[in-house]
Amino acid sequence: MNSMVIDVLKECNALLEGHFLLSSGKHSNRYVQCAKLLQYPEKAEKVLKVVVDKIKDLDFDIVVGPAMGGVIVAYEIGRQAGKPAIFTERVDGNMALRRGFEISEGQKILITEDVVTTGKSSLETARLLEGLGGKVIGICCIADRGESNMPYPVYSATKIEVKSYEKENCPLCEKNIPYIKPGSRNIK
Repeated sequence: MNSMVIDVLKECNALLEGHFLLSSGKHSNRYVQCAKLLQYPEKAEKVLKVVVDKIKDLDFDIVVGPAMGGVIVAYEIGRQAGKPAIFTERVDGNMALRRGFEISEGQKILITEDVVTTGKSSLETARLLEGLGGKVIGICCIADRGESNMPYPVYSATKIEVKSYEKENCPLCEKNIPYIKPGSRNIK
């Protein structure tokens, strides 16, 4: 855990405490709302410099962020690393590369996210990019919740411990604490 990053997240009200319904359907006691950090370019630059320092010796060609959470992160990491930054977005529920963005055969790619929890968006993006001939070499993020079994190295500004529960076994529900759903993905 990087204490400077945690301090900046708290300062921006990006590290929330309470009862949250996650995109996975699970409940948690904490939530990282990176949009609260990313609204401050100078603070985002400082936090993402931690990630850029970790990847400075990697050989990569492009940074790709899944929309929504990875777009600004991709931009800032690309800016600091001197690499192009593009994004994927959902079309009819599936990740797609649009807006004239292209991946070349053999292009080495870093995928960016704001928070990696299950890794669902990152893995969907990786399948898309590898299907186009790219080679994903890692995942970069602000916060790694450490719950994913990523087949790629994860380079994060910080690791954050968040307790998550199946809704049937949630102690926060048992205490009748109402939850909020702060994420962007619809729950099925």
